Amino acid sequence: MPDIDVVDARGLRCPLPVIRLAARARDLPPGAVLTVLATDPAARHDVPAWARMRGHAMQGEDVDGDVWRLTVRLGATTTTRPP
Repeated sequence: MPDIDVVDARGLRCPLPVIRLAARARDLPPGAVLTVLATDPAARHDVPAWARMRGHAMQGEDVDGDVWRLTVRLGATTTTRPP
């Protein structure tokens, strides 16, 4: 199993969990796995939408109390950065 990077976005409101996820994803290669920890219920919808729009795949979603754990496997579009 690959190492899983964790983006701790607990306590942050929309759109910050996705912004933090996207920032971290830029530094990782395709195939990397990222898990976002979020307390904002909007992240449950925003993270999968971001993944779908960027060509990534959702690998899992669960909730423990008020913390959502959303796991994404990065696709080939991750490493593209503007000059």
